[in-house]
Amino acid sequence: MNLEEVMQELELLGKERTKKMYMSNGALEPLFGVATGAMKPIAKRIKKDQPLAQQLYATGNYDAMYFAGVIADPQAMTEADFDRWIDAAYFFMISDYIVAVTLAETDIAQAVADKWIASGEELKMSAGWSCYCWLLGSRKDSEFSEHKLMEMLELVKKTIHESPERTKYAMNNFLYTVATSYQPLHDQAMATAKAVGPVEVQKDKSKSKLLHASENIQKAVDKGRVGFKRKYVRC
Repeated sequence: MNLEEVMQELELLGKERTKKMYMSNGALEPLFGVATGAMKPIAKRIKKDQPLAQQLYATGNYDAMYFAGVIADPQAMTEADFDRWIDAAYFFMISDYIVAVTLAETDIAQAVADKWIASGEELKMSAGWSCYCWLLGSRKDSEFSEHKLMEMLELVKKTIHESPERTKYAMNNFLYTVATSYQPLHDQAMATAKAVGPVEVQKDKSKSKLLHASENIQKAVDKGRVGFKRKYVRC
């Protein structure tokens, strides 16, 4: 399939209700409002097609950008490709659930994520922390440096309350993921989450909410989910 054919099929699958939901989370025009599950039949026909994925992502259409992540060949992507993708990511559903997810299936994931975390830019930082969540939730504990993750926990403790809004969400999720998916540092992550306490984030101009990593970690412990690893990162 070529770009025009895929865009036509995506447009036919669009639903106004889904479009409104995506836009309420930050998506902008152009988009069709395609449910992710509705994309699976097209993805099965295409499988992996990196050139097509690059074309789709470059359209700026949210649904096309999401589908690009579905059919991308992560191992064929370079650091420059990921930098280009993150630069075009204008809200968290792209940075954290398309770019970070795709990056998590590469051999350069930690190096690129480290660079983004250190960037000082909200969505790059969010994508970097989110990438580590996807990695920790799917790869063997032996693939990570315990010392490095301890330093990252300390960085979260020192900086989360002053970090940008979307970065706060991703850092909070990092605490939870280390505690539940990286067993060597479960106790350390839990202690860090308790030290951090509730994290206030702005939902919109008038409302805020509190994130409670330690409470969510305890719920996972109670359900026997410590050590959880997913089989696949991408759906």
